[in-house]
Amino acid sequence: MHKMLWLCCALMFCSTCSSAQTQTASTWEQVRERFERQNSTLVADQINVNESKAQEITAHLRPNPNFTLLTDGTQIAPYKGVWQPLTGTMLTTNFSYLHEREGKRELRLESAEKATGVVVSTHADVERTLLFSLRGAFVSILEAKAVLQLAKDNLAYYDHLLDVSRERLKAGDIAQIDLDRLELQRVQYESDLQTAEVNLRTAKIQLLTLLNDREPVEQFDVNGPFDFVDQLATRDDFRKIALETRPDLKAAIEAIEKARSDHKLAVANGSTDPTVSTWWSYNPSFNNPFDHQTLGASLSIPLRLFDRNQGEKLRTLLEITRAERLRDAAEAQVLSDVDSAYATLASTLRLLRPYKATYLPQSVRVRDTVSFAYQNGGASLLDFLNAQTEYRGVQLNYVNLVGSYLMVAAQLNTAVGRELLP
Repeated sequence: MHKMLWLCCALMFCSTCSSAQTQTASTWEQVRERFERQNSTLVADQINVNESKAQEITAHLRPNPNFTLLTDGTQIAPYKGVWQPLTGTMLTTNFSYLHEREGKRELRLESAEKATGVVVSTHADVERTLLFSLRGAFVSILEAKAVLQLAKDNLAYYDHLLDVSRERLKAGDIAQIDLDRLELQRVQYESDLQTAEVNLRTAKIQLLTLLNDREPVEQFDVNGPFDFVDQLATRDDFRKIALETRPDLKAAIEAIEKARSDHKLAVANGSTDPTVSTWWSYNPSFNNPFDHQTLGASLSIPLRLFDRNQGEKLRTLLEITRAERLRDAAEAQVLSDVDSAYATLASTLRLLRPYKATYLPQSVRVRDTVSFAYQNGGASLLDFLNAQTEYRGVQLNYVNLVGSYLMVAAQLNTAVGRELLP
């Protein structure tokens, strides 16, 4: 009975360990969600947005009033032999407030809100560029997996032919030297397999680094389509979407609006702000018995004999022109990015179409035909090795082209500012 119990516990423990080591394949959406939640650079940049929003609170604060308490007239020495220190003490309280004119407080808030808009768009642009690196690492894993599977298939196919060749050697159909040459050629396929495994592991490490994840490489995997889409919208469509979506262009446009708000604030800051004061005083030393307690008020207005804010007015006015020129430069860069990525993607598609429609089936047909002919004595060893090399080259080129397509598609998505292509 005890032996059965120990056996059940051992089986449950082994099952738990096995499930813990199982790889979990993540889709692109899941990887992106983890990236937005865990990437240190992106999380740190989000703090800039929160800091800018906090500055909006400071910008909208009103000036604090001033309160003054003044005492004077306290007797510090006897007068004619009489010492009454508090008898003649005068007490005065003063309350003053600076009144801001020309909507300075509202303009400060407007400028701070425009600054937050620029920071938000800049943060979105940081995310856009980081997502391109993330997508590149994701595609690298898919490409490495495809190359690894191709290397495994090539090695399995070649091992099958080696088994057939060994049987032919026993039957006397081929010479030992031919079998030796075939076995030496197997080293190339083994090398391809080892290189593909290392490349896959390296690609996974790069993606885990972007995710700021300490998950073991052996337990991490991704899954997604490794293929190309033959249909492609026009370049003008991508241009239009990019002009509406690119966050760096939005930031440049919002910078113009902020510069205009700053100029209005500079003009408002050049206006004078009056200070209103009121006070109450108590002076028992007055000869007038009805004037012991008094109440007064004052209005203080600075005299603007010199405009000390004219330099700031000019600077903010020039800043508007500067922001407009930067907007034009950002728009030109957006169109350049779209045109460059679109041209590269169209060129890659022109290569992929004949590969998928013609070259891939041709390479399979040539390899199988020459292999069959060689096994039956109708083709030479050199023809067989050449057919194997051509098949391997065509298949590997196709996988690399699909990887290039996915990378350029990610580049075009980055240029547009939105994921339009899978």
